[in-house]
Parts: sequence; structure tokens; C-alpha cells
Amino acid sequence: MIVKPLNLKLILGLIYLVIISIGIYFLFTKIDVKDLTSYEFIRSNKDIILNYKTENFMFLSIVFFIFSIVWILLLGFATPLLIFSGFVFGKWWGILIILTSSTTGATLLYILVSFLFKDMVEEKLAPKYYKLKDFFIKNDIIYFMVYRFAGGFGTPYSIQNILPALFNMPVKNYIIATFIGSAPSMFITVALGSGIENIMDKNEKLSAINVITSPEIYIPIICFFVILLITFIIKKFYFKK
Repeated sequence: MIVKPLNLKLILGLIYLVIISIGIYFLFTKIDVKDLTSYEFIRSNKDIILNYKTENFMFLSIVFFIFSIVWILLLGFATPLLIFSGFVFGKWWGILIILTSSTTGATLLYILVSFLFKDMVEEKLAPKYYKLKDFFIKNDIIYFMVYRFAGGFGTPYSIQNILPALFNMPVKNYIIATFIGSAPSMFITVALGSGIENIMDKNEKLSAINVITSPEIYIPIICFFVILLITFIIKKFYFKK
């Protein structure tokens, strides 16, 4: 029995949508999202998490790496992964893991969407993002790199990952632009997660005073606002078409 390409796309697309639905159901029924974002909850379980990391460092790194790829592939948002990566693994190992895994997950998502859902993406996104075509034609690597650096100018992370499907961006260019363009902003967020862990390590509460007096916290925040300013300038003067 030969499966026609159209039927194969339909089958794979349905499988993908079912997996996403199951993942969302599990997230909101089995996990209390309030706990995951609660400073006191994380603080009270810090020692358990970090002790496990110390005893199972490589295993936890591999599990987190794979989980991050799957999370991005299933349209998950990046910020919790970045904070967790910095909190558990520190700035340098944390950024290496999350930058590599998120680039891998985003690339797989891009390939998947280009193969299965390109018509849907064009229908939904082309009217809103058609002005970007000229920039991609001129130099897709440079533009998408800047686009990533600027956080997609406010575009949700999952949309950033699939947007180049509109412009048939080569996979190699996509990987280069995503990895390099995402690095600065991701490193800032990972460093913030590492700074929070340092505050907890001193058994202090996360307060305005701690933010002001702790360079592990206020330096990433300052860098974040610097990127916002640069993003505003780029958008206003360079991508104003």
C-alpha cells in the first residue's frame, strides 16, 4: 500500500496536533502552574533540585536538553526554560544547553511546519508579515538574526520559529541566524535565573532591595532594557518599511 504525499502530510499533521493537545492537557491538569512560577515554592524546593543536579549532573543535563527540544517543538514558550537553566546549571553551562536545545527544537519545528502546515501558515501569517519579505530577499541570515536579537519585535516565540516558512528560508541559514541572534537575550535571562539562585543560596527573599544591591540580578535586568532600547531603535530606523 502506497501512502500518497497529501495523505502522509494529513496523518503526520494529525499526530502532531494530538501530541500538542495531550501535552497541554497534561500541563494544566497534572501540574500546578502557580507553583512553577511561585518564588516561595521554588525556594523551598531549591535544595532538592540542586542536590539532585550534583548527584546526577550529566543525566539531568541530557534530560533537560531533550525536554527543551520537545517543549519548543510543541510550541512552548522559552522564558521558563531559560530561567530554570540558569537557576540549575548556572550562566555558562545553562546558556550552552538551552541555546543549543532551543535552536534544535526551533529548527525541527520550522522543518515540520514547512512540510505539513505551510499553506495554513501562509493563510494566517502572510497578511500580517508580508512586509518582511523584502528584508528576507535581501539577506535572510542578517535580517532573521536581528529579528531574533530583538525578540521578534514582540512576536510570540512560537511564531518567530515558524515565520521564515513564509519566505522559504534555507534550513542552514535558519540555524545560523537562530543560534547567533538568540544568544544575547537568552544569556541575559539565563543570567537572571542564575542570579535568583544566588539570592536563594544566601537564604534571602527576592525583594526590590536585593534587586538593587545584587549585581547578579540588576546587571541582567539593565542589559535587558538596553536590548529593548536597541530593539526600538532598530525597528524605528532600520525596519520602518
